[in-house]
Amino acid sequence: MPNFCAAPNCTRKSTESDLAFFRFPRDPERCKLWVENCRRADLETKTSDQLNKHYRLCAKHFDPAMVYKTSPYRTVLKDTAIPTIFDLTSHLKNPNTMRHRKRIKELTEEDLRKIKERRLASSIDQLVKKEPTVEESNNDEPQMSVEEKEYRDYLRLQFEILLMMGKQNIPLKNDQASEFGHMSNNLQALLDVRMNAGDEVLRRRFQDTAVNSEYLSSSHQNQLLDVCENTVREEILMEVRESRFFSIITGELVEFADEGQLPVYLRFVSQNILREEFVDFLLFEGSEFELVERLESQLTERWGLSIEDCRGQAHKATGSASTKMKAVAALLMEKYPLVLHMPCSSTALNIHLSHSLPFPNVQNLMETLRRISALFEAPFTLDELHKAVSVYYQKSERSEALIQNCAAGWTKEHNVFDVLLEILPPLLLCIETILDNTDGKFTAQVMANAYAVTETLADFEMVVTIVILKNVLTFTRAFGRNLQGKTLDVFCAANSLTAVLHSLNEVNDNIDVYHEFWYEEALNMAGLLGVPENLPRLFIRKQRASEMGEVQVEAYYKEYVTVPVMCGIMQEVEDMFSENNLKAFKCLSLVPGIMGQMKFNTMEENYADVYRSDLPSSDTLTAELHCWRIKWKHRGKEVPLPNTIHETLQLPDVNFFPNVNTFLKVLSTLPVLKLVDSSNAAVERFQAYFGKLTASQWNKSLAMLNINTHVKYDLDVMVDKYCRLYPEEDPGVESEEGTDLEVKGSNVS
Repeated sequence: MPNFCAAPNCTRKSTESDLAFFRFPRDPERCKLWVENCRRADLETKTSDQLNKHYRLCAKHFDPAMVYKTSPYRTVLKDTAIPTIFDLTSHLKNPNTMRHRKRIKELTEEDLRKIKERRLASSIDQLVKKEPTVEESNNDEPQMSVEEKEYRDYLRLQFEILLMMGKQNIPLKNDQASEFGHMSNNLQALLDVRMNAGDEVLRRRFQDTAVNSEYLSSSHQNQLLDVCENTVREEILMEVRESRFFSIITGELVEFADEGQLPVYLRFVSQNILREEFVDFLLFEGSEFELVERLESQLTERWGLSIEDCRGQAHKATGSASTKMKAVAALLMEKYPLVLHMPCSSTALNIHLSHSLPFPNVQNLMETLRRISALFEAPFTLDELHKAVSVYYQKSERSEALIQNCAAGWTKEHNVFDVLLEILPPLLLCIETILDNTDGKFTAQVMANAYAVTETLADFEMVVTIVILKNVLTFTRAFGRNLQGKTLDVFCAANSLTAVLHSLNEVNDNIDVYHEFWYEEALNMAGLLGVPENLPRLFIRKQRASEMGEVQVEAYYKEYVTVPVMCGIMQEVEDMFSENNLKAFKCLSLVPGIMGQMKFNTMEENYADVYRSDLPSSDTLTAELHCWRIKWKHRGKEVPLPNTIHETLQLPDVNFFPNVNTFLKVLSTLPVLKLVDSSNAAVERFQAYFGKLTASQWNKSLAMLNINTHVKYDLDVMVDKYCRLYPEEDPGVESEEGTDLEVKGSNVS
């Protein structure tokens, strides 16, 4: 809201110029002098608190010597400033223009005498005013002065507001200016609310400051945000250091101010509980070598961790970033062989394998899947899809099964390409209904997404790509489900990898026969959709430009789709599941439930060399493993076998087996294993933060606070840290560096 000047015959307001406006002082005596000089009778009945909250005077009513700027964005009054410049006569020329609320009080001789006496007494008080004294303390510790204590209280209040903004997902700035073009900075607005509510800390700090000036400089605001962010991160890192072993997980690329940033999560075991926490962003610019160096530097120099203790890595990159992150993973494993590269538990293996294929048609399909997912998250769209499926398959058992398969989140499941191929005809019918929008219940954005999806899917190359991916990934689907299932399933998956690779090799050796069947399936689906068999337009243009001979359509799709997809999937599976990866998975037989399934005929020591250097007493490993098996083999009938690493770590007896205990903690950090509650809260909070705000409102530090609201912090620790880092800083005397309060919002490097 704008501030209107309370002086009679003055119509200025704060949004019309850069003129400073000042609050009435809270000090009753000084406030009374301001009211008397204003000559407004209606203000005499109000308290100094009311006047301070609701009434302002512009700088034009003060002697220029009483007003000064401490910086280009902060104007203050001297402590003894009294308004003396008023227009008390112009309304006489046109009495009808004088508003009732600003009617000027006529002064009697008695009023004039009292005013003179009060001003004289006030002047004497100012001369004899004593400095406040600080009581001496008997403690040896140095005592803070009144000014230092007030400054710390002021910092504490600012941290309190910033932490509240992070927790409640309040951005630093609004996308649009307010109705009056003022207070678009939310931090400034919240400080102003606290000031108007009578906060004594802010009142003492800013009682003589122009109310429409900025309370914080951009540099001070950025310093506060940095301290908040680093304090919360340090609380997480302390737990990581205590647990020692961890894994690195990077999320999908996020664009900040035209710079790509990778969200970085750490997975570790704290107090025998597996956790995955968001800790920072990593700048994505530069080559793969530069990215590896930047990650190493961030881990060691900034976070104080040892990369020698990292036991796993997973990268959820998509599109062109996927190829780069594969190279990063390979470079890390070359330098640190125990940083095992594997898929993430929150991403279906078939989805991960598809993202890893660097072919434009596959990447285009994966982008279309993301659009389909976004489309059917909008209101009414999923219901429309279910209706289309029921109509197309005439409410048969097949339609009921399909409706269950294409429930919310189906585009992220292991069988996504099977479901997509089966619902293609009703999906396109559903999109046509959305585009018609006869009842107007779909927004323009939903219709735009629907149009983009139908343009992509109604293409022969895309139909062929879907069919080929569906058939090739059939051989990895069960393996992927097991790999990201229960602990016993993961153990079984490790033993079934050979069979998976054998099946893929068998298909590859007979690719001509398999391609013929798959291509016929693609032709049949294209016929149902009314899509003609043809070559991609881009290939036809290249063919004409190079004067190539005529290429058969089926031969083209075999050479440029079927064979590359087949070879790419085989290579990715072989790279993803190296010998060390399989050894790590087979060590899961340490879990008593798996021991029982194997009739206690397990040989973990054959695979223990992978982590032998991590064990507290590796020379006693064989004897300890023997005792571990005997303990569970000869347990009482009433004692159940723990089936997960988490259940095993909760047992008090596990502390008597230090090597087994360490083994289990290392294994649990591997990214492919599911979290205890089968949900990834950090990723969900991350997506919620970036989904609810616009890109211009994203802020690295506030994202850190919002995603990690569960982390405990101490405001006094933040104040101490700020005072140590910026001992010469005092917001009361701001530097003249920049005035843009939104700088921090785009600075994430």
